[in-house]
Amino acid sequence: MNYPDLLDLSHATDDLEMFVQLTLRWTKKINLIGNRTSPEIWERHVLDSVQVFHVKQKSIGHHVDIGSGGGFPGLVVAILNKAYRPSVATTLVEVDQRKATFLRTVIRTLNLNARVIVGRIEDVEPLSADLLTARALAPLPKLLNFVERHMSMDGRAFLWKGKNWKQEIEDSKSNWSFLVKSHQSRTNSDSRILEIERLCRVQ
Repeated sequence: MNYPDLLDLSHATDDLEMFVQLTLRWTKKINLIGNRTSPEIWERHVLDSVQVFHVKQKSIGHHVDIGSGGGFPGLVVAILNKAYRPSVATTLVEVDQRKATFLRTVIRTLNLNARVIVGRIEDVEPLSADLLTARALAPLPKLLNFVERHMSMDGRAFLWKGKNWKQEIEDSKSNWSFLVKSHQSRTNSDSRILEIERLCRVQ
């Protein structure tokens, strides 16, 4: 299967546009995205989330997004799954009840193959993700605890990181062994998406 480039969103455009409108509407009541980034929602949030789809994936049955917040990248990936790989199910993990209500509203409105679990990431039963995503959630040494809990043995994680990504990798090596590839962000020159697999604790 061919996966879409950042500009090849024709089969998902309507759903993405509806998601954007719902996000902007709900942001007036709850803090889904920063007010300063609302005018740049497509570039700063949607296209930033789309990037994971540009990396060719292995066979995927279950996508898990942890710390889903306003649905970036979790709902964006679920929307693209609907258009390009509809058999893939998405599970969104979010502790905030109001944000979880928003996520469920989008899922219901757009008829996505997705569900929401409300709870702390470390308390949710392991979800065995083939693909795990997390955006701006926690420093990598802490984040890898969540990844290990919810990623399958053969799974891969895609983690959005800022300008300190190299240092975060180094800081993680005392407790973790893993393979990592760094993908340059197409929307922020200082950012990377870290692709991590074969994760295990150092004994």
